[in-house]
Amino acid sequence: MSEHRLIDSIAGSMADLAEFRKLGHESIDLVADYLGNIRSTPVFRPMTPAERDRLREQRLPAEGTAADVIIDDFAQDVLPFAMGNGHPRFFGWVNSPPAPIGILAEMLAAAQDPSCDVGDISSLYLEQAVVGWLTEIVGYDPETAMGLLVSGGSVAILTGLAVARQHCAEADGWDVRADGVAGAGGKRLLTYVTDQTHSSVRKGIELLGLGSSSVRVVPTDDMFRMDPDALARMVARDRADGHRPFCVVASAGTTNTGAIDPFDRIADVAAEHALWLHVDGAYGAVGALHPQLADAYAGLRRADSIALDPHKWLSVPVECGCVIVRDRELMRRTFSLVPPYLRTEEGKGVGGPPSFAEYGIQQTRGFRALKVWMTLRHAGRRGLTDQVVRHVALARHLAAMVAETPALELVVPPQLSVVCFRYLPSDGDRDPTRVDAINELVERRVQAEGRAFLTSTVLRDRFVLRASVLHYATTEDDLRALLHIVCTAGATAERELTRES
Repeated sequence: MSEHRLIDSIAGSMADLAEFRKLGHESIDLVADYLGNIRSTPVFRPMTPAERDRLREQRLPAEGTAADVIIDDFAQDVLPFAMGNGHPRFFGWVNSPPAPIGILAEMLAAAQDPSCDVGDISSLYLEQAVVGWLTEIVGYDPETAMGLLVSGGSVAILTGLAVARQHCAEADGWDVRADGVAGAGGKRLLTYVTDQTHSSVRKGIELLGLGSSSVRVVPTDDMFRMDPDALARMVARDRADGHRPFCVVASAGTTNTGAIDPFDRIADVAAEHALWLHVDGAYGAVGALHPQLADAYAGLRRADSIALDPHKWLSVPVECGCVIVRDRELMRRTFSLVPPYLRTEEGKGVGGPPSFAEYGIQQTRGFRALKVWMTLRHAGRRGLTDQVVRHVALARHLAAMVAETPALELVVPPQLSVVCFRYLPSDGDRDPTRVDAINELVERRVQAEGRAFLTSTVLRDRFVLRASVLHYATTEDDLRALLHIVCTAGATAERELTRES
Protein backbone atom coordinates (compact mmCIF):
# COMPACT_ATOMS: atom_id res chain seq x y z
CA MET A 1 0.00 0.00 0.00
CA SER A 2 1.42 3.41 -0.96
CA GLU A 3 2.04 6.09 1.68
CA HIS A 4 -0.75 8.30 0.31
CA ARG A 5 -3.19 5.40 0.16
CA LEU A 6 -2.36 4.46 3.76
CA ILE A 7 -3.04 8.03 4.93
CA ASP A 8 -6.31 8.15 3.02
CA SER A 9 -7.32 4.77 4.46
CA ILE A 10 -6.78 5.92 8.03
CA ALA A 11 -8.10 9.46 7.73
CA GLY A 12 -10.90 8.73 5.25
CA SER A 13 -13.31 11.62 4.92
CA MET A 14 -11.78 13.17 8.07
CA ALA A 15 -9.22 14.80 5.77
CA ASP A 16 -12.01 17.08 4.58
CA LEU A 17 -12.63 19.61 7.35
CA ALA A 18 -16.03 20.51 5.96
CA GLU A 19 -17.04 16.87 6.10
CA PHE A 20 -15.60 16.60 9.60
CA ARG A 21 -17.64 19.59 10.72
CA LYS A 22 -20.81 18.09 9.18
CA LEU A 23 -20.26 14.73 10.88
CA GLY A 24 -19.52 16.50 14.14
CA HIS A 25 -22.84 18.34 14.06
CA GLU A 26 -24.65 15.10 13.21
CA SER A 27 -22.95 13.33 16.10
CA ILE A 28 -23.89 16.09 18.53
CA ASP A 29 -27.49 15.92 17.31
CA LEU A 30 -27.43 12.16 17.82
CA VAL A 31 -26.17 12.55 21.39
CA ALA A 32 -28.59 15.37 22.19
CA ASP A 33 -31.55 13.33 20.89
CA TYR A 34 -30.36 10.35 22.92
CA LEU A 35 -30.19 12.40 26.12
CA GLY A 36 -33.40 14.29 25.43
CA ASN A 37 -35.48 11.19 24.68
CA ILE A 38 -33.95 8.86 27.24
CA ARG A 39 -37.03 8.70 29.48
CA SER A 40 -39.08 7.33 26.57
CA THR A 41 -36.66 4.42 26.04
CA PRO A 42 -36.19 1.24 28.11
CA VAL A 43 -33.67 1.59 30.93
CA PHE A 44 -32.08 -1.63 29.74
CA ARG A 45 -32.77 -3.48 26.51
CA PRO A 46 -31.61 -7.12 26.27
CA MET A 47 -29.99 -7.99 22.96
CA THR A 48 -31.18 -10.77 20.69
CA PRO A 49 -28.67 -13.41 19.49
CA ALA A 50 -28.69 -11.81 16.04
CA GLU A 51 -27.97 -8.36 17.47
CA ARG A 52 -25.03 -9.72 19.50
CA ASP A 53 -23.64 -11.63 16.54
CA ARG A 54 -23.86 -8.59 14.27
CA LEU A 55 -21.40 -6.81 16.55
CA ARG A 56 -18.98 -9.51 17.63
CA GLU A 57 -18.67 -11.37 14.32
CA GLN A 58 -17.59 -8.36 12.28
CA ARG A 59 -14.41 -8.67 10.25
CA LEU A 60 -11.98 -5.87 9.52
CA PRO A 61 -12.99 -4.59 6.08
CA ALA A 62 -10.44 -4.73 3.29
CA GLU A 63 -11.27 -1.18 2.29
CA GLY A 64 -12.22 1.77 4.47
CA THR A 65 -15.84 2.45 5.39
CA ALA A 66 -17.35 5.93 5.02
CA ALA A 67 -17.55 7.81 8.32
CA ASP A 68 -21.27 8.61 7.94
CA VAL A 69 -22.01 4.89 7.48
CA ILE A 70 -20.07 4.07 10.64
CA ILE A 71 -22.02 6.67 12.62
CA ASP A 72 -25.31 5.32 11.27
CA ASP A 73 -24.29 1.81 12.31
CA PHE A 74 -23.44 3.11 15.77
CA ALA A 75 -26.91 4.66 16.07
CA GLN A 76 -28.60 1.43 15.03
CA ASP A 77 -26.43 -1.34 16.50
CA VAL A 78 -24.64 0.16 19.53
CA LEU A 79 -26.48 3.10 21.07
CA PRO A 80 -29.78 1.30 21.85
CA PHE A 81 -28.01 -1.34 23.92
CA ALA A 82 -26.27 0.75 26.57
CA MET A 83 -25.83 -0.25 30.21
CA GLY A 84 -28.68 2.09 31.08
CA ASN A 85 -26.92 4.33 33.60
CA GLY A 86 -27.93 7.38 31.59
CA HIS A 87 -31.58 6.77 32.51
CA PRO A 88 -33.08 8.39 35.66
CA ARG A 89 -34.59 5.02 36.67
CA PHE A 90 -31.25 3.24 36.62
CA PHE A 91 -30.50 2.16 40.20
CA GLY A 92 -27.86 -0.47 39.48
CA TRP A 93 -24.34 -0.82 40.89
CA VAL A 94 -22.52 2.53 41.40
CA ASN A 95 -22.67 3.94 37.87
CA SER A 96 -23.70 7.55 37.48
CA PRO A 97 -24.80 9.21 34.24
CA PRO A 98 -22.19 11.36 32.46
CA ALA A 99 -22.58 15.09 32.99
CA PRO A 100 -23.34 16.60 29.54
CA ILE A 101 -20.37 18.94 29.73
CA GLY A 102 -18.19 15.92 30.50
CA ILE A 103 -19.35 14.30 27.26
CA LEU A 104 -18.10 17.33 25.35
CA ALA A 105 -14.85 17.25 27.32
CA GLU A 106 -14.11 13.74 26.06
CA MET A 107 -14.24 14.98 22.47
CA LEU A 108 -12.12 18.06 23.21
CA ALA A 109 -9.50 15.99 25.03
CA ALA A 110 -9.34 13.53 22.13
CA ALA A 111 -8.70 16.41 19.74
CA GLN A 112 -5.47 17.21 21.59
CA ASP A 113 -4.69 13.57 22.49
CA PRO A 114 -1.68 14.33 24.72
CA SER A 115 0.19 11.83 26.82
CA CYS A 116 -0.13 13.38 30.27
CA ASP A 117 3.14 12.29 31.79
CA VAL A 118 5.83 14.85 31.04
CA GLY A 119 6.30 18.27 29.47
CA ASP A 120 5.40 21.92 29.74
CA ILE A 121 1.85 21.27 28.50
CA SER A 122 -1.54 22.48 29.68
CA SER A 123 -2.93 19.04 30.52
CA LEU A 124 -0.41 18.49 33.31
CA TYR A 125 -1.16 21.78 35.04
CA LEU A 126 -4.88 21.10 34.71
CA GLU A 127 -4.41 17.72 36.41
CA GLN A 128 -2.50 19.40 39.23
CA ALA A 129 -5.44 21.74 39.70
CA VAL A 130 -8.23 19.15 39.75
CA VAL A 131 -6.30 16.73 41.94
CA GLY A 132 -5.85 19.67 44.30
CA TRP A 133 -9.63 20.15 44.37
CA LEU A 134 -10.18 16.49 45.21
CA THR A 135 -7.43 16.63 47.83
CA GLU A 136 -9.21 19.46 49.59
CA ILE A 137 -12.54 17.58 49.52
CA VAL A 138 -11.04 14.70 51.53
CA GLY A 139 -9.25 17.06 53.92
CA TYR A 140 -5.61 16.55 52.91
CA ASP A 141 -3.01 19.32 52.73
CA PRO A 142 -2.37 20.00 49.01
CA GLU A 143 1.16 21.20 49.88
CA THR A 144 2.30 17.81 51.17
CA ALA A 145 -0.07 15.32 49.53
CA MET A 146 0.19 14.01 45.99
CA GLY A 147 -2.43 12.52 43.75
CA LEU A 148 -2.96 11.48 40.18
CA LEU A 149 -5.85 10.49 37.96
CA VAL A 150 -6.06 6.82 37.01
CA SER A 151 -8.53 4.56 35.24
CA GLY A 152 -10.68 3.86 38.31
CA GLY A 153 -10.87 2.57 41.85
CA SER A 154 -9.06 -0.70 41.13
CA VAL A 155 -5.88 1.03 39.94
CA ALA A 156 -6.21 3.71 42.63
CA ILE A 157 -6.35 1.00 45.30
CA LEU A 158 -3.45 -0.93 43.75
CA THR A 159 -1.40 2.28 43.72
CA GLY A 160 -2.19 3.07 47.35
CA LEU A 161 -1.33 -0.47 48.46
CA ALA A 162 1.98 -0.30 46.57
CA VAL A 163 2.90 2.85 48.51
CA ALA A 164 1.85 1.08 51.72
CA ARG A 165 4.21 -1.79 50.88
CA GLN A 166 7.05 0.69 50.22
CA HIS A 167 6.36 2.35 53.58
CA CYS A 168 6.50 -0.99 55.35
CA ALA A 169 9.79 -1.89 53.69
CA GLU A 170 11.41 1.43 54.57
CA ALA A 171 10.20 1.19 58.16
CA ASP A 172 11.61 -2.33 58.53
CA GLY A 173 14.87 -1.71 56.65
CA TRP A 174 14.53 -3.72 53.43
CA ASP A 175 14.37 -2.75 49.77
CA VAL A 176 11.13 -3.90 48.19
CA ARG A 177 12.01 -2.46 44.78
CA ALA A 178 15.27 -4.41 44.61
CA ASP A 179 14.40 -7.59 46.50
CA GLY A 180 10.61 -7.82 46.29
CA VAL A 181 8.63 -9.17 49.23
CA ALA A 182 11.38 -11.73 49.83
CA GLY A 183 13.19 -8.88 51.54
CA ALA A 184 10.69 -9.09 54.38
CA GLY A 185 12.66 -12.03 55.73
CA GLY A 186 9.87 -14.54 55.61
CA LYS A 187 7.39 -12.46 57.56
CA ARG A 188 3.87 -12.41 56.17
CA LEU A 189 2.64 -8.88 55.46
CA LEU A 190 -0.98 -8.86 56.61
CA THR A 191 -3.79 -6.64 55.36
CA TYR A 192 -7.03 -6.13 57.29
CA VAL A 193 -10.38 -5.73 55.53
CA THR A 194 -14.03 -6.66 56.13
CA ASP A 195 -16.37 -8.90 54.19
CA GLN A 196 -17.77 -5.68 52.68
CA THR A 197 -14.43 -4.50 51.27
CA HIS A 198 -14.35 -4.18 47.48
CA SER A 199 -12.90 -7.17 45.63
CA SER A 200 -10.27 -4.97 43.98
CA VAL A 201 -8.43 -4.81 47.31
CA ARG A 202 -7.88 -8.56 47.36
CA LYS A 203 -6.89 -8.45 43.70
CA GLY A 204 -4.37 -5.71 44.46
CA ILE A 205 -2.90 -7.72 47.33
CA GLU A 206 -2.45 -10.68 44.98
CA LEU A 207 -0.84 -8.56 42.25
CA LEU A 208 1.64 -7.11 44.76
CA GLY A 209 2.84 -10.61 45.60
CA LEU A 210 1.48 -10.62 49.14
CA GLY A 211 -0.95 -13.49 48.58
CA SER A 212 -4.67 -13.60 49.29
CA SER A 213 -4.01 -15.79 52.33
CA SER A 214 -2.42 -12.73 53.96
CA VAL A 215 -5.80 -10.96 54.04
CA ARG A 216 -7.51 -10.87 57.44
CA VAL A 217 -11.28 -10.31 57.57
CA VAL A 218 -12.39 -8.09 60.45
CA PRO A 219 -15.98 -8.49 61.77
CA THR A 220 -18.57 -5.76 61.13
CA ASP A 221 -21.38 -4.31 63.24
CA ASP A 222 -25.10 -4.33 62.44
CA MET A 223 -24.54 -1.47 59.95
CA PHE A 224 -21.82 -3.47 58.16
CA ARG A 225 -19.03 -1.17 59.43
CA MET A 226 -15.61 -2.41 60.52
CA ASP A 227 -15.30 -3.16 64.26
CA PRO A 228 -12.17 -1.29 65.47
CA ASP A 229 -11.96 -3.26 68.71
CA ALA A 230 -11.95 -6.53 66.80
CA LEU A 231 -9.30 -5.06 64.48
CA ALA A 232 -7.06 -4.22 67.44
CA ARG A 233 -7.38 -7.73 68.88
CA MET A 234 -6.61 -9.37 65.55
CA VAL A 235 -3.56 -7.20 64.92
CA ALA A 236 -2.15 -7.86 68.39
CA ARG A 237 -2.66 -11.61 68.00
CA ASP A 238 -1.06 -11.70 64.55
CA ARG A 239 1.94 -9.71 65.73
CA ALA A 240 2.37 -12.08 68.67
CA ASP A 241 2.35 -14.97 66.18
CA GLY A 242 5.33 -13.48 64.36
CA HIS A 243 3.56 -11.88 61.40
CA ARG A 244 3.88 -8.30 60.15
CA PRO A 245 0.54 -6.47 60.14
CA PHE A 246 1.16 -3.66 57.68
CA CYS A 247 -2.09 -2.25 56.27
CA VAL A 248 -5.77 -1.80 57.08
CA VAL A 249 -8.28 -0.89 54.36
CA ALA A 250 -11.33 1.05 55.53
CA SER A 251 -14.30 2.04 53.37
CA ALA A 252 -15.89 5.42 52.80
CA GLY A 253 -19.13 4.04 51.42
CA THR A 254 -19.08 0.35 50.54
CA THR A 255 -20.50 -0.78 47.23
CA ASN A 256 -22.91 -3.18 48.95
CA THR A 257 -24.64 -0.86 51.40
CA GLY A 258 -22.82 2.50 51.43
CA ALA A 259 -21.39 1.73 54.88
CA ILE A 260 -18.88 4.25 56.26
CA ASP A 261 -16.27 2.74 58.55
CA PRO A 262 -15.34 4.61 61.78
CA PHE A 263 -12.13 6.24 60.52
CA ASP A 264 -11.04 7.94 63.74
CA ARG A 265 -11.10 4.75 65.78
CA ILE A 266 -9.48 2.74 62.99
CA ALA A 267 -6.79 5.43 62.66
CA ASP A 268 -6.10 5.11 66.38
CA VAL A 269 -5.50 1.38 65.98
CA ALA A 270 -3.35 2.00 62.89
CA ALA A 271 -1.22 4.54 64.75
CA GLU A 272 -0.75 2.25 67.75
CA HIS A 273 0.34 -0.72 65.62
CA ALA A 274 2.22 1.11 62.81
CA LEU A 275 -0.31 0.18 60.14
CA TRP A 276 -0.82 2.01 56.89
CA LEU A 277 -4.44 3.20 56.66
CA HIS A 278 -5.86 3.15 53.16
CA VAL A 279 -9.44 4.31 52.58
CA ASP A 280 -11.45 3.00 49.65
CA GLY A 281 -13.64 5.98 48.91
CA ALA A 282 -14.11 5.22 45.22
CA TYR A 283 -17.85 5.68 45.62
CA GLY A 284 -18.40 7.53 48.86
CA ALA A 285 -15.41 9.72 49.69
CA VAL A 286 -17.16 12.75 48.20
CA GLY A 287 -19.93 12.17 50.74
CA ALA A 288 -17.63 14.28 52.93
CA LEU A 289 -19.22 17.25 51.15
CA HIS A 290 -22.52 16.57 52.96
CA PRO A 291 -22.71 19.03 55.86
CA GLN A 292 -24.75 16.64 58.02
CA LEU A 293 -22.35 13.73 57.59
CA ALA A 294 -19.33 15.43 59.16
CA ASP A 295 -19.31 13.04 62.13
CA ALA A 296 -19.35 9.99 59.85
CA TYR A 297 -16.31 11.29 57.97
CA ALA A 298 -14.37 12.40 61.03
CA GLY A 299 -10.86 11.01 60.79
CA LEU A 300 -10.86 10.57 57.00
CA ARG A 301 -7.97 13.02 56.69
CA ARG A 302 -5.91 10.75 58.98
CA ALA A 303 -5.75 8.08 56.26
CA ASP A 304 -2.36 7.59 54.59
CA SER A 305 -3.92 7.13 51.17
CA ILE A 306 -7.38 7.45 49.64
CA ALA A 307 -8.97 6.19 46.44
CA LEU A 308 -11.93 8.06 44.97
CA ASP A 309 -13.62 7.93 41.57
CA PRO A 310 -14.81 11.14 39.92
CA HIS A 311 -16.60 8.85 37.45
CA LYS A 312 -18.94 7.71 40.20
CA TRP A 313 -20.78 10.27 42.34
CA LEU A 314 -19.34 13.31 40.54
CA SER A 315 -20.78 12.23 37.14
CA VAL A 316 -17.49 12.52 35.29
CA PRO A 317 -17.57 10.18 32.26
CA VAL A 318 -15.81 6.84 32.64
CA GLU A 319 -12.88 6.22 33.00
CA CYS A 320 -11.62 8.45 35.78
CA GLY A 321 -10.40 7.46 39.22
CA CYS A 322 -8.02 9.22 41.58
CA VAL A 323 -5.51 8.13 44.19
CA ILE A 324 -4.17 10.57 46.79
CA VAL A 325 -1.27 9.88 49.15
CA ARG A 326 -0.60 12.08 52.16
CA ASP A 327 3.21 11.80 51.75
CA ARG A 328 4.15 12.86 48.21
CA GLU A 329 7.85 11.99 48.52
CA LEU A 330 7.05 8.45 49.66
CA MET A 331 4.77 8.06 46.67
CA ARG A 332 7.58 9.20 44.37
CA ARG A 333 10.06 6.77 45.94
CA THR A 334 7.59 3.97 45.29
CA PHE A 335 7.33 4.51 41.53
CA SER A 336 9.96 6.89 40.16
CA LEU A 337 11.96 5.44 37.27
CA VAL A 338 12.77 7.92 34.52
CA PRO A 339 14.47 6.62 31.37
CA PRO A 340 17.00 8.93 29.70
CA TYR A 341 14.75 9.80 26.76
CA LEU A 342 12.12 11.26 29.11
CA ARG A 343 14.39 13.27 31.39
CA THR A 344 13.61 16.98 31.38
CA GLU A 345 14.41 19.97 33.52
CA GLU A 346 11.66 22.33 34.57
CA GLY A 347 11.94 25.71 32.86
CA LYS A 348 14.22 24.44 30.09
CA GLY A 349 12.95 23.39 26.69
CA VAL A 350 9.92 21.12 27.00
CA GLY A 351 10.57 20.67 30.71
CA GLY A 352 7.51 21.10 32.92
CA PRO A 353 6.45 19.90 36.36
CA PRO A 354 7.67 16.56 37.74
CA SER A 355 6.30 13.74 35.62
CA PHE A 356 3.07 12.14 36.82
CA ALA A 357 4.63 8.85 35.69
CA GLU A 358 6.98 9.14 38.67
CA TYR A 359 4.03 8.73 41.03
CA GLY A 360 2.18 5.80 39.52
CA ILE A 361 2.16 2.80 37.21
CA GLN A 362 1.38 4.37 33.82
CA GLN A 363 3.82 6.08 31.49
CA THR A 364 1.44 7.10 28.70
CA ARG A 365 -1.57 8.68 30.36
CA GLY A 366 -4.79 10.02 28.87
CA PHE A 367 -6.09 13.57 29.30
CA ARG A 368 -8.59 12.68 32.04
CA ALA A 369 -8.17 16.01 33.79
CA LEU A 370 -10.14 17.95 31.17
CA LYS A 371 -13.46 16.19 31.86
CA VAL A 372 -12.90 16.51 35.62
CA TRP A 373 -12.05 20.19 35.28
CA MET A 374 -15.05 20.95 33.09
CA THR A 375 -17.54 18.87 35.10
CA LEU A 376 -16.49 20.09 38.56
CA ARG A 377 -16.00 23.67 37.48
CA HIS A 378 -19.43 23.72 35.86
CA ALA A 379 -21.07 22.45 39.06
CA GLY A 380 -18.91 24.30 41.58
CA ARG A 381 -18.46 23.10 45.13
CA ARG A 382 -22.03 24.16 45.94
CA GLY A 383 -23.43 22.19 43.01
CA LEU A 384 -21.47 19.09 43.96
CA THR A 385 -22.63 19.41 47.57
CA ASP A 386 -26.24 19.88 46.47
CA GLN A 387 -26.04 16.73 44.37
CA VAL A 388 -24.67 14.65 47.25
CA VAL A 389 -27.27 16.04 49.66
CA ARG A 390 -30.08 15.42 47.18
CA HIS A 391 -29.10 11.81 46.49
CA VAL A 392 -28.76 11.00 50.18
CA ALA A 393 -32.19 12.52 50.80
CA LEU A 394 -33.70 10.47 47.95
CA ALA A 395 -32.16 7.28 49.34
CA ARG A 396 -33.60 7.99 52.77
CA HIS A 397 -36.98 8.69 51.20
CA LEU A 398 -36.80 5.41 49.31
CA ALA A 399 -35.91 3.59 52.53
CA ALA A 400 -38.90 5.18 54.29
CA MET A 401 -41.23 4.08 51.49
CA VAL A 402 -39.82 0.55 51.68
CA ALA A 403 -40.43 0.47 55.44
CA GLU A 404 -44.04 1.59 54.88
CA THR A 405 -44.74 -1.05 52.21
CA PRO A 406 -46.00 -4.35 53.69
CA ALA A 407 -44.61 -6.38 50.80
CA LEU A 408 -41.08 -5.05 51.34
CA GLU A 409 -38.44 -5.21 54.06
CA LEU A 410 -35.65 -2.69 54.63
CA VAL A 411 -32.47 -4.70 55.30
CA VAL A 412 -30.26 -1.87 56.62
CA PRO A 413 -30.83 1.90 56.98
CA PRO A 414 -28.95 3.77 54.22
CA GLN A 415 -25.89 5.76 55.19
CA LEU A 416 -25.31 7.26 51.74
CA SER A 417 -27.28 6.71 48.52
CA VAL A 418 -27.56 2.90 48.47
CA VAL A 419 -30.73 1.19 49.73
CA CYS A 420 -30.89 -2.57 50.39
CA PHE A 421 -34.28 -4.23 50.71
CA ARG A 422 -36.23 -7.42 50.00
CA TYR A 423 -39.60 -8.49 48.70
CA LEU A 424 -41.57 -10.56 51.22
CA PRO A 425 -44.06 -13.27 50.14
CA SER A 426 -47.69 -12.31 50.70
CA ASP A 427 -48.53 -15.68 52.30
CA GLY A 428 -46.30 -14.97 55.29
CA ASP A 429 -43.87 -17.78 54.45
CA ARG A 430 -40.41 -16.54 55.46
CA ASP A 431 -38.43 -19.62 54.52
CA PRO A 432 -35.02 -18.09 53.67
CA THR A 433 -34.43 -20.22 50.59
CA ARG A 434 -37.85 -19.37 49.14
CA VAL A 435 -37.50 -15.65 49.90
CA ASP A 436 -34.08 -15.63 48.22
CA ALA A 437 -35.49 -17.41 45.17
CA ILE A 438 -38.37 -14.94 44.84
CA ASN A 439 -36.03 -11.94 45.07
CA GLU A 440 -33.70 -13.43 42.47
CA LEU A 441 -36.67 -13.70 40.11
CA VAL A 442 -37.67 -10.13 40.97
CA GLU A 443 -34.24 -8.80 40.00
CA ARG A 444 -34.20 -10.64 36.68
CA ARG A 445 -37.76 -9.63 35.79
CA VAL A 446 -37.24 -5.95 36.64
CA GLN A 447 -34.03 -5.80 34.60
CA ALA A 448 -35.53 -7.56 31.57
CA GLU A 449 -38.72 -5.45 31.48
CA GLY A 450 -36.70 -2.25 31.14
CA ARG A 451 -39.02 0.09 33.07
CA ALA A 452 -36.45 0.42 35.85
CA PHE A 453 -33.16 -1.21 36.74
CA LEU A 454 -31.71 -2.43 40.03
CA THR A 455 -29.17 -5.02 41.09
CA SER A 456 -28.55 -7.26 44.08
CA THR A 457 -26.01 -8.35 46.65
CA VAL A 458 -25.66 -10.87 49.47
CA LEU A 459 -25.69 -9.71 53.10
CA ARG A 460 -25.30 -12.16 55.99
CA ASP A 461 -25.84 -14.99 53.48
CA ARG A 462 -29.17 -13.57 52.29
CA PHE A 463 -29.97 -12.37 48.77
CA VAL A 464 -31.12 -8.74 48.81
CA LEU A 465 -32.19 -6.19 46.23
CA ARG A 466 -30.04 -3.10 45.96
CA ALA A 467 -30.88 0.35 44.59
CA SER A 468 -28.20 3.00 44.08
CA VAL A 469 -29.40 6.59 43.63
CA LEU A 470 -26.81 8.47 41.56
CA HIS A 471 -28.65 10.10 38.65
CA TYR A 472 -28.92 13.89 38.66
CA ALA A 473 -32.48 13.70 37.21
CA THR A 474 -33.98 10.98 39.44
CA THR A 475 -37.14 12.12 41.23
CA GLU A 476 -39.39 10.82 44.00
CA ASP A 477 -41.81 9.72 41.26
CA ASP A 478 -39.06 7.48 39.91
CA LEU A 479 -38.62 5.94 43.36
CA ARG A 480 -42.34 5.25 43.64
CA ALA A 481 -42.31 3.71 40.18
CA LEU A 482 -39.39 1.47 41.15
CA LEU A 483 -41.20 0.08 44.20
CA HIS A 484 -44.40 -0.46 42.23
CA ILE A 485 -42.44 -2.38 39.58
CA VAL A 486 -40.67 -4.45 42.27
CA CYS A 487 -43.91 -5.33 44.05
CA THR A 488 -45.59 -6.32 40.79
CA ALA A 489 -42.61 -8.46 39.83
CA GLY A 490 -42.61 -10.00 43.31
CA ALA A 491 -46.26 -11.04 43.06
CA THR A 492 -45.58 -12.61 39.67
CA ALA A 493 -42.50 -14.42 41.02
CA GLU A 494 -44.57 -15.83 43.89
CA ARG A 495 -47.12 -17.27 41.46
CA GLU A 496 -44.42 -18.75 39.26
CA LEU A 497 -42.69 -20.52 42.16
CA THR A 498 -46.02 -21.78 43.52
CA ARG A 499 -46.88 -23.33 40.15
CA GLU A 500 -43.47 -24.95 39.90
CA SER A 501 -43.77 -26.48 43.37
